[in-house]
Amino acid sequence: MKSKALLIDHTEVKPGESKRITVNIARLPSHTPIQITITVSRALEPGPTILLMGGLHGDEINGIEIVRRIIERNLHIPKKGTTICIPIINIFGFIHFSRYVPDGKDVNRSFPGNKNGSLAARVAYYLMKEIVPKIDYGLDFHTGGADRTNFPQLRCVMTDPDNAKLAGVFAAPFSLHSPFRPKSLRWAAAKLGKKILVYEGGESARFDEYAINQGIQGATRFLHHMGMTDHTAPIEHPSILIKSSSWIRAKASGLFLSEIKSGQKVKKNQVVGYISDPFGEFTIPVRSGATGYVIGLNNNPILHQGDAVMHIGVIKAETPPM
Repeated sequence: MKSKALLIDHTEVKPGESKRITVNIARLPSHTPIQITITVSRALEPGPTILLMGGLHGDEINGIEIVRRIIERNLHIPKKGTTICIPIINIFGFIHFSRYVPDGKDVNRSFPGNKNGSLAARVAYYLMKEIVPKIDYGLDFHTGGADRTNFPQLRCVMTDPDNAKLAGVFAAPFSLHSPFRPKSLRWAAAKLGKKILVYEGGESARFDEYAINQGIQGATRFLHHMGMTDHTAPIEHPSILIKSSSWIRAKASGLFLSEIKSGQKVKKNQVVGYISDPFGEFTIPVRSGATGYVIGLNNNPILHQGDAVMHIGVIKAETPPM
């Protein structure tokens, strides 16, 4: 079976070709164009089409760096099938250190989009019109936001056997069962029968080498599993499945000092840190409400009552020996 030519934004990419395509999405009042750069690489032999993308939130630079390094190291060059690599979806957010586009909207809450809508809706519409229908699977690379770091984790609907298998192949330290969030890319793609797996690792606006390397290794295992490349990486530890999670929230306003690191296992009622009044009036312990792993951690020590402190991936408590 011979592969057909692939058309993206009026640019034809034939089997055996690699092309970099620049797509104009909109223009700012200064006449500055809002553009998306897409790298398409095709093998002569037909096979799956995989999307590797980052920067849907412009300040989440670990995801951008993962896709950039994959391209730089030629890990995206397939021996069969096609890869579509988009390091930065939200270029405006990227250059302005922002999660959002100029109108303050979140692209990942704007799907399936609208060609005549807000800038966020136009970006979403382009992806759903020109990219998502052409793919079989996608890897969407993210980080934590708002001063929060996420320990490397893959998120998908784990009740889908195909997703569960692919999560095991990617083998991030944690695999989270994550229901669809309305108006997200993953939600909209699923309506077209396309599977998008979301990787989270590190914090926005900060490089995290461990999270970056885990993302690259997971992507190479994913592509290798699809038979598209010879590159792969050994799995150091099987991914830990997290079926549910809960947040520890601040019971008082103050300064938080953590006793726990991201990724660490904690037990129910364990003291994970302390909140202190900045004027020395009190210090109160913060306890975990469940046994599990710290999959998200607030790095901002200044807390208001009710703020999220830690995200715990809940597991069943170990049964003591008889």
